[in-house]
Amino acid sequence: MSTDPIFPSQPSRRAFLKGAGTVTAAALTIGFEWAGSRPADALAAAPAAGALFAPNAFLRIGADNSVTVVAKHVEMGQGAYTGIATVVAEELDADWSQVRVESAPADASRYYNSAFGKIQGTGGSSAMANSWTQLREAGGKARAMLLTAASKEWHVPTSELTVENGVVYHAGSRRRAPFGSLVKSAAGLPVPDTVRLKDPKDFKLIGHRAPRVDVPAKCDGTAQFTLDVALPGMLVALLKRPPLFGATVRSFDAGAAMAVPGVVKVVQVPRGVAVVAKGFWAAKQGRDALKVEWDDTNAEKRSSAALMEEYRHLAEQPALSARKEGDAVPAIQKAARKVSASYEFPYLAHAPMEPLDAVVKLSADSCEIWAGDQFQTIDQANAAQTAGLDPKQVSIHTLYAGGSFGRRANPGSDYIMEAVSIAKAYGADGTPIKLQWTREDDIHGGLYRPMYFHKFEAGLSADGQLDGWRHVIVGQSIMAGTSFAAMIKDGVDPTSVEGAASIPYAIPNIDVELSTTKSGVPILWWRVVGSSHTTFAVEAFIDEVAHAAGADGFEFRRKLLAHQPRMKAVLELAAEKSGWSTGPLPKGRGRGIAVAEAFKTFVAQVAEVTVGEDGHVEVDRVVCAVDCGTAINPDVITAQMEGGIGFGLGAALYGAITLKDGRVEQDNFNGYRVLRMNEMPKVEVHIVPSAEPPTGVGEPGVAPIGPAVVNAIFAATGKRFRVFPFSKGDAA
Repeated sequence: MSTDPIFPSQPSRRAFLKGAGTVTAAALTIGFEWAGSRPADALAAAPAAGALFAPNAFLRIGADNSVTVVAKHVEMGQGAYTGIATVVAEELDADWSQVRVESAPADASRYYNSAFGKIQGTGGSSAMANSWTQLREAGGKARAMLLTAASKEWHVPTSELTVENGVVYHAGSRRRAPFGSLVKSAAGLPVPDTVRLKDPKDFKLIGHRAPRVDVPAKCDGTAQFTLDVALPGMLVALLKRPPLFGATVRSFDAGAAMAVPGVVKVVQVPRGVAVVAKGFWAAKQGRDALKVEWDDTNAEKRSSAALMEEYRHLAEQPALSARKEGDAVPAIQKAARKVSASYEFPYLAHAPMEPLDAVVKLSADSCEIWAGDQFQTIDQANAAQTAGLDPKQVSIHTLYAGGSFGRRANPGSDYIMEAVSIAKAYGADGTPIKLQWTREDDIHGGLYRPMYFHKFEAGLSADGQLDGWRHVIVGQSIMAGTSFAAMIKDGVDPTSVEGAASIPYAIPNIDVELSTTKSGVPILWWRVVGSSHTTFAVEAFIDEVAHAAGADGFEFRRKLLAHQPRMKAVLELAAEKSGWSTGPLPKGRGRGIAVAEAFKTFVAQVAEVTVGEDGHVEVDRVVCAVDCGTAINPDVITAQMEGGIGFGLGAALYGAITLKDGRVEQDNFNGYRVLRMNEMPKVEVHIVPSAEPPTGVGEPGVAPIGPAVVNAIFAATGKRFRVFPFSKGDAA
């Protein structure tokens, strides 16, 4: 029994890594450059036993019958590995028990996300959508080659052959051949230019509840996260960052830190001062003892209240147009009834269960990184720039990530660059250094979901028709100043207005405007990005408009969605399954409804709440309907809807990063509350059958839950919430 030096105390780890990084002598590898320099279907097979494709392979079949799927997307709990493997295995007709998944190397020329362009990365709920055809063809063409190999060996036409669970059969001669016995001959065959993919009615894995491929390792403790990496001679670093955003190091005294047993070195880097030690606790004690004087001349020193007051003022000023149809202002002015409201949303932390971390081994001519990496191409480029290397000299081992919600995919690669800069300052001598963030570092560390202010005005005709809609959004731009700034059009950042400028309701006169603010608080996309606040505000306000019109919230929406069949369908399904039409709930209880489209996935939710006489709110039940196109794995879809509901509900009830004189007031989960297990409502998920290509499920479930809950509270109490988060005891 051997023990792997990278992952100690894991007896099988060395064998796993060898299997993940190499191929048995007789193996078949299938890969292709999707929309790259070669045609999309240009695959190259290994010409002989032992030969390999370039590392743009998506599939490898071993002589031991193992099927290895190479995933270009990180697994951070969202089920990407399972979905990717399912698509390949379906077209291959592989035995699911023999399928395993390994992470692709950082190489954008081969593994880029077609939704992003020439960038390898995971985000925007795009993993399944951008991989669907690509991976089906990889599996289908490999299957065709295995059939051809069997056909030649048995001297029978391929039309007489079938494949099931990783075995090729010829009924007439009763012969059978497991995949492993065919890879040597299949590897020398030409790859077909085209292949007929399965009819959905013949799917055996897609649409079924295949077990997740990451569950066994996560249950027995062998799943490898960055925290598990233990290279020979590795040191641990903690970074002391400025207490104010924008402050810099003026001077520091390392004496007390160096006196801590186990501390090896103290180095200054662009983002602060790092303590490098033989272990975490020594690094933590050393950082606590470190004395730093900060220069806060250019730091952000405003409080949250002052920032929001500025936002309210800006909402009354001229703004940039994000969408204009008809003429909303005069339509509202002439309306028989006017409705107005404003909504306030705070900064939010991502707070993934695994705080940020990375291991870097830096030398004069190479940089090796281990991390739960979400943005490989961006991180590779930023690490190279920091280290003074070419991106080709930077390799990334993508491990499991313990959540992200957008945090690990940031244009500045903050935690990766910190780790590289520390390794460089230490001496770039090949010593592996693990940078760890504590939970407090994570809460204080910035890159929050931006603070936003929303102002609405609507006009109703005498017969209750919605004739005019004006929506002003005030907040920071996520894209400005980053490599994604080109996405800003005419001054409008699409991440600020998505879900608002794309409002689906049939309203003849619409104005959506944006006023972009500037602040020293660093921001980033957060799970479901703009729709995390725009859908919240839109769906809360449309409920207010429906009430003003004397209409039922469901029926009011349904009428306005007549031209949006998929969105209308999920709305109707959620209403039906929740018993919406059964009449009002008893006193103190209420139902609320909301619907959203995010990343081309449609989700509607009905929340049921109970409000006690003391104003305490309990969310009892959530009924969710989702249309995400072809349902690759219903169990994963259900889990992601449930997770999104819990995530969004926690933000609505508790989530807030607040500043006092520029300092973040929260430290850990005691101050930055997330939803607890005993607060999770009963959730029912209903998936709309669809033959459309699959879309994402990692984020869209977050969007409707907040407004569904506040609309339910209104139904129970007549009280509207417009400033978030609201406390569970505020509904008195």
